[in-house]
Amino acid sequence: MAHGTARRESVDTEMHKSGDARKALVCTKKRGYDVTRNPHLNKGMAFTLDERLQLGIHGLLPPCFITQDVQLLRVLKNYEMMKHDLDRYVFLMGLQDHSEKLFYRLLTSDIERFMPIIYTPTVGLACQQYGLIFRRPRGLFITIHDRGHIASLLQNWPEKDIKAVCVTDGERILGLGDLGCNGIGIPVGKLALYTACGGVPPQQCLPVLLDVGTDNKALLQDPLYIGLRHERVRGQDYDDLLDEFMKAVTERYGMDCLIQFEDFANINAFRLLSKYRNEYCTFNDDIQGTAAVAVAGLLAALRITNSKMCDHTIVFQGAGEAAMGIAELISMAMEKEGLSKEDSLKKIWMVDSKGLIVKGRDQLTHEKERFAHEHPPMKSLEEVVRELKPTVLIGVAAVAGAFSEQIIRDMASFNEHPLIFALSNPTSKAECTAEQCYTFTEGRGIFASGSPFDPVTLPDGRTFYPGQGNNAYIFPGIGLGVSACSICHITEDIFLIVAEGLAQQVTEKDLAEGRLYPPLSSITKVSLTLAVKIVEYAYEHNIATLRPEPSDKEAYVRSLVYSIDYDDFSADLYGWPEGSTTLQSCKL
Repeated sequence: MAHGTARRESVDTEMHKSGDARKALVCTKKRGYDVTRNPHLNKGMAFTLDERLQLGIHGLLPPCFITQDVQLLRVLKNYEMMKHDLDRYVFLMGLQDHSEKLFYRLLTSDIERFMPIIYTPTVGLACQQYGLIFRRPRGLFITIHDRGHIASLLQNWPEKDIKAVCVTDGERILGLGDLGCNGIGIPVGKLALYTACGGVPPQQCLPVLLDVGTDNKALLQDPLYIGLRHERVRGQDYDDLLDEFMKAVTERYGMDCLIQFEDFANINAFRLLSKYRNEYCTFNDDIQGTAAVAVAGLLAALRITNSKMCDHTIVFQGAGEAAMGIAELISMAMEKEGLSKEDSLKKIWMVDSKGLIVKGRDQLTHEKERFAHEHPPMKSLEEVVRELKPTVLIGVAAVAGAFSEQIIRDMASFNEHPLIFALSNPTSKAECTAEQCYTFTEGRGIFASGSPFDPVTLPDGRTFYPGQGNNAYIFPGIGLGVSACSICHITEDIFLIVAEGLAQQVTEKDLAEGRLYPPLSSITKVSLTLAVKIVEYAYEHNIATLRPEPSDKEAYVRSLVYSIDYDDFSADLYGWPEGSTTLQSCKL
């Protein structure tokens, strides 16, 4: 509680000093090459003469002085010379290693353009090729052989004030499977979006790869692979590693440090969420983040169909983490409309690799049992669609082309506006394309995807802008909101709140153009709005531990947002204590 109060007093002092337009004088003990090689500090040729003299970097840079705007122009010209997305990814990661503020200035200048490079779909290709493109380590690598020493490893991380950790064990990277240690690209990319979309300061973000080995034989034989060269360790040793990791993180950074689980395999994702959700400040983005963004799309679509959630019958292609998370949140939304839990579950059907999930089928997991209904077995999705006549079809199994022309036409035959969500990532794994959906439904289909698709123009001249159900609409706002008020346990209600909040930001114009989500260009505003809703909910339901409660919650949240503008610098002439490279603000 004292920790939260100190944070609040610090923010209030800054706001009182010079308001939202404040510009800090940043003091650092670093000098010379240490300044120009530190991405948190480096401004390149934007350092003034006084700064160069005081920091001992005069002569280490060309004599010209240029603004951040000119630097941005140079970066864009270099970026445009790149021919392939993987080259663009490598270039952007190099920029992040060189100058953090310039990197985020670039991303926020056109987030719609750059998000597909640093996040899905290109990040998937980058993970596949990570051993080849590896330049400089980002994040913390903790192996199964580090058990007993994780607290010491965390001491090696230079930043002490960590608010958000994104962790993966690399076993289920997007729809690409086990990529082992190469999966570090996912938490790095996710946390870059925490900052670019949610304004969480990058120094407060920590990407982590838990390396327990890999069962990917190709990687084990690849001389460029960067991880442990043995099969995955499972069982008690694995669980002990996770337990020690969770304990070590919270002991070092506090119980309100957010730990986001990312791309764990089904066998671990559900049980780890169940195990830790009431003990730590944690969530699983594949289960809960995907659920929130998908339900937000459905809630927006209800305005087109002029219906309620409980009016619909939903069929899932896939019964893994994403499907279960979405289904549970749909059920919550139906209950909020007045339907009983039992009746809401009856409206949700799932198809996995063995066919329709029905009661009496062998080897059903506990999670699948909840959605098993009395019905004769059916093997194919096409058969299921014809028999059940769903109003909503959701694909989350990473089976490319699973929504065939016949299935889409069948959906259109018994629905005026069939809802077709092809949510699998990357693009190559999508169940159908936007063009296929709009063409086969004659423009009546309501479409959303997990990866971006270009606008589609039909022969009759109508143009549709496909809605991308991107988790980036959700997790940056959650990261900002949860950390802002020091929530220690993230309840399931929060995900329904952010889903509703996201749907509310879809305009009638967006819906008319085929969008079920706000344009990505507005994602920073979206994240801020969701963060404020979380903070309001947290204080209303007494789950916020930050005291005293901010009187103006929106102004408070805005005060925490990372600035992409360069700060003014001074050598440390005032006796700051030795410590991390985290920037410290002098009182002007």
